Amino acid sequence: MKRKIKEKKMLGPVIAIILLTMITIGLSTTFSLLEIDAEKTEIVRDSLETSLVTVNNILTKEGIIYVLNNVVKNLQVFEPLFLLIISLITISIGEASGLFKSIFYPFRKINSKFLTFLTLLVGVSGSILGDYSYVILLPLVAILYKYTGKKPLLGIMTVFIGITMGYGTGLLYNNEEIVLAKLTETAASLDVDKNFIYLLKSNMYIMFASTFILSVVGTFIIHSVLEKRVPKSNIQDDENIIISKKALYYSNLAFFLMIIILTYMIIPGLKGSGFLLGEGNSYIERLMGNNSPFKNGLPLIFLLIVMICGFIYGKISGNIKNSTQYSVGLSKNFEGLGYVFVLLFFTSQFIGILEWTNLGEVISCKLVTLLTSLPFSGIPLVAMFFLIVILMSILVPSAVTKWTIASPLTVPLLMRSNITPNFSQFIFRAADGVGKCFTPIYPYYIIMLAFLEKYNTKENNKITVFGTFRIMMPALLLFAGLWILIIMGWYIVGLSLGPETFSTY
Repeated sequence: MKRKIKEKKMLGPVIAIILLTMITIGLSTTFSLLEIDAEKTEIVRDSLETSLVTVNNILTKEGIIYVLNNVVKNLQVFEPLFLLIISLITISIGEASGLFKSIFYPFRKINSKFLTFLTLLVGVSGSILGDYSYVILLPLVAILYKYTGKKPLLGIMTVFIGITMGYGTGLLYNNEEIVLAKLTETAASLDVDKNFIYLLKSNMYIMFASTFILSVVGTFIIHSVLEKRVPKSNIQDDENIIISKKALYYSNLAFFLMIIILTYMIIPGLKGSGFLLGEGNSYIERLMGNNSPFKNGLPLIFLLIVMICGFIYGKISGNIKNSTQYSVGLSKNFEGLGYVFVLLFFTSQFIGILEWTNLGEVISCKLVTLLTSLPFSGIPLVAMFFLIVILMSILVPSAVTKWTIASPLTVPLLMRSNITPNFSQFIFRAADGVGKCFTPIYPYYIIMLAFLEKYNTKENNKITVFGTFRIMMPALLLFAGLWILIIMGWYIVGLSLGPETFSTY
């Protein structure tokens, strides 16, 4: 007799998000009825002010009115949704025209471990683009792995780990580093050292070193742990797509011409140049700050470049014969992803409800208070600080929000334990990246699930919120352990963080 194979019961992504929303509602009600609150110390007009933060009960008149009034608004302000749409349009025309196949097909000869190293290195270094690195690199790496005969699911998970685990480092600092540095400098100068100035290049050496350590050691983690756990996908290569050297030549010509024009637009000081730059004290702040036209328009710039290059390649190669084919090609990657938009709708509501309840903020404040009450110093303090930031990230993925809560108390605490503010911020940044990998409410984790589902071709390999976590968990834990070794090693040996900057005084 044939044994009946029991199908594993797994929560679908939408049901998982709804369940998390119900848990949040239940916790907000419980915390509110028990009157659980927390003290929050903030920097207000160059002084420290302490206020009481309470949990708002969603099951009240005010809570229900909030939910009803903000259903559409929560979706409107959910930036990852619109970034995903732009990304899908961009990747669609790149694939339909044959441009991406022509670019990535020669990479089939590259060794798989070297490809993994490059993927991690690009992911970690991509932190300079901030959150935009996800919507650009996730689909591009998936297509790269597809055309090189590798597992697209593995490529997607690898680059997600690279971007997220490396969010606090990289070869160049990003705008978020500038925002956090201002909070660090204020926290340090208000309470301990009035003359302290945070220099952006102060963590240059450890950033450079950790970028390559994560990429090199991470390559072995991916191949020894994650690759074996990721199922194969039977992605059929589109044999109808024509590869044309002539088409690639002219599309490359157009690409370099547009890059020259774009570069001129972001170089200050030349005649008629620099109008894509915003305001700020440093070039990075002007280039990637919140008021920068270049930073805010980067997804559209990426889309326009690929649309133009894709049109040129498709027309010359014959892959696109008319305007109708071109128009249809813009929507190619939307096929089979309808449920993802449903998932993002429920995710936006979940995040909106979580923020309104103040649940994450109250728990984070209590964790910071716990840290300040512990009789730790040296290595135990560094380890506990690292762990608490990870725990805070589960409910508050935003680095700026967390550091606004934590820096007024933790920076002086670590300074009194002989730990410099520069090192404190680097520890925070590293732990923030680790924490983002372990929370299902991080929006770009949901975006990753969308691309995993797109390249999942086997019915028995369900893409779920917690199922994907189970696959990635061993690798994530090893990466977290690697970060701890980097931080502790740097602290114990006493290496320079950057020019004239150390982990201790």
